[in-house]
Amino acid sequence: MTAADTRREIVDVADRLFYERGFEATSFAHIAAAVGVSRGNFYYHFKSKDDILAAVIELRLARTHAMLAAWAADGGKPQDRIRSFIHILLANRAKIMLHGCPVGTLCNELSKLDHAAKDDAARLFLLFRDWLAGQFRDLGRGADADALALHLLARSQGVATLATALRDEDFIHREVADMDAWLTAQCA
Repeated sequence: MTAADTRREIVDVADRLFYERGFEATSFAHIAAAVGVSRGNFYYHFKSKDDILAAVIELRLARTHAMLAAWAADGGKPQDRIRSFIHILLANRAKIMLHGCPVGTLCNELSKLDHAAKDDAARLFLLFRDWLAGQFRDLGRGADADALALHLLARSQGVATLATALRDEDFIHREVADMDAWLTAQCA
């Protein structure tokens, strides 16, 4: 395995562990053990936990950009692209019920810690907000596109939070159906 492969694997594992365990509860030792590298090899790639966090945030931003670009490339109408965002709750429902939304949980934890990277993590929400606002503008809702984007983003975060607390898959299905109906009303 090359150094670049090892670094990539460390970031992938850290991303998963930060999501499942939380940033604060995940140590270098946890990540090194999960990757199967010595601590010395680990420190060759990352000098601090904050360095790993920065790499995880960049990875999540890159993956989110790619996902949004794929939804846009699929063509279709703006409401179809917005629906892709809504339906991510269904696609990831098992993980969401166990660990919450990966973006929301990280942003929440870093804010509670007043961590220097909290604004960097919030860029993930801004990416979704801007993309959703663009979709609502394409839908002809330019005057209130940002408000609609924030409403939908807040609603999806609320669903993810309650799904984690309640562990109720039917709740997720009902809320997604309600968001679909709300979107249809916005298209009228």
